[in-house]
Amino acid sequence: MGKLQGKVAVITGGSSGIGLAAAKLFVAEGAYVFITGRRQKELDEAVRVIGDNVTGIQGDVADLADLDRLYESVNATGRRIDIVFANAGIAEFAALGNITEAHFDKLFSTNVKGVLFTVQKALPLLNDGGSIILTGSVASAKGTPAFWVYGATKAAIRNFVRGWTVELKDRCIRSNVLSPGPIDTPIIGEQPQDAMARILSTIPMGRMGEPDEVAKAALFLASDDSSFVTGIELFVDGGRAQI
Repeated sequence: MGKLQGKVAVITGGSSGIGLAAAKLFVAEGAYVFITGRRQKELDEAVRVIGDNVTGIQGDVADLADLDRLYESVNATGRRIDIVFANAGIAEFAALGNITEAHFDKLFSTNVKGVLFTVQKALPLLNDGGSIILTGSVASAKGTPAFWVYGATKAAIRNFVRGWTVELKDRCIRSNVLSPGPIDTPIIGEQPQDAMARILSTIPMGRMGEPDEVAKAALFLASDDSSFVTGIELFVDGGRAQI
């Protein structure tokens, strides 16, 4: 029997990268998974790759109406939720002196507002004893030139789980942050290559991580293996934030 047998998970940003790897692993471990993505073509392909026990719902977590539609779709199936993996996020570089309001709003709308309302709107369907997992980043703990607006968004959600750990304790709902270092996903290819080379040079293990390595950590936080774990930030970063 799988570690998530009979469980229901919602994974935002599930059409590629870490979210897709987690969705595949969760299904393999017995869960039914709802995944979201902004682009219908990529979402459809992710559903095809995952195979059974998955539903794809197109939407942008920064759009609260899209989140309402997500949970209406879950509710319409008669299912309740055991795991919320608020994974959707975006990253951009911009140095001090070149920050625009659009850059700031874009990152905070998706990475902070989107995460908050992904979780808040799930609460009526989230079972007591459930697990909330947020995708943070090593960037929240490291000073990286031109990457600190992104880092600030991830530091904000680190504080979310501290508060939620206390607020949701009577429902025995656990909240944790999973913070990857550089992972070989499509979002990495969109970043300035010189900046990424500098970051990679600081990883003690000397390489980028793989999405499957982060997915395995997400499985730990989603399953009963972490039944006495809440309020933490679990780094999967090759040691970058630890030195």
